[in-house]
Amino acid sequence: MTPTTPPDGALPVWVPSERQRGRDAYRRTQARRSTLVALVSTVVVAGLAVLGLVSSPGWPRVRQSFLDPDVAWASLPKIAEGLWLNVRVMAVCAVLIVVVAMLLALARTLRGPAFFPLRALATGYVDVFRGLPLILVLLLVGFGLPGLRLQGIPTSAVVLGGLALVLTYSAYVAEVFRAGIESVHPSQIASARSLGLTRGQTLRHVVLPQAWRRVVPPLLNDLVALSKDSGLISILGAVDAVRAAQIQTATYANFTPYVVAGVLFVLLTIPLTRFTDALARRSGWLGSQAGLAGAGAMR
Repeated sequence: MTPTTPPDGALPVWVPSERQRGRDAYRRTQARRSTLVALVSTVVVAGLAVLGLVSSPGWPRVRQSFLDPDVAWASLPKIAEGLWLNVRVMAVCAVLIVVVAMLLALARTLRGPAFFPLRALATGYVDVFRGLPLILVLLLVGFGLPGLRLQGIPTSAVVLGGLALVLTYSAYVAEVFRAGIESVHPSQIASARSLGLTRGQTLRHVVLPQAWRRVVPPLLNDLVALSKDSGLISILGAVDAVRAAQIQTATYANFTPYVVAGVLFVLLTIPLTRFTDALARRSGWLGSQAGLAGAGAMR
């Protein structure tokens, strides 16, 4: 960059040097070349894949059984109605999971012998529900709890399925929160305490804001996984997108409704995935993960 001074005494204006302009032009040329190569290679690979698929001997039967446009159009309203149930379950469960997971993470980071029972309970909860398969928790909660016939136990398949999702996912998300809390360097906590902040004020004003920023990308990844696993509530009898696709498959004797449900789930998760990627790039996700490696225990 070369500074130039205007003749009227205004602030100097920085203009790129000849060498810098050459570098910028070279980068733009390389970027255009990379884009063109990627586009051509993608078109070639996609064309070869489609050609190989449609020329295979079993393609007509595959198209008739899985890609029937008439069946897809006829089953779409019912499946979309079921997907709306999945979206509502995901939204409610996501809020409850964040609350429960944060409480578990805070319990696991407590220090002092007086808090040992809380730490032990939180650790046991995380160990148990991270070790159990989600489908087993769904079966235990969905069929086991109503079987007890106790007063106050919900019988709705949607509520019981959501409860199983909260129990399982809160164990995973609690570890994400704990990693974020533990990643805050002890020197910052010591500095806050030296300024006169209590432990609670240090946690609220120093630790949690940094921890939250660092765990947002992994949390969004868990939200994407939750959006797919919300379809498992269909095994309890809830008519969500998966169950609606199963009914439509039996009605038309065709597997196209399953494909329609899969496409809708992919369309639901792609915006969340792209938002996660954009947020990771903007917030420097890689730098946050590097910080986790050298993090110490919270005091």
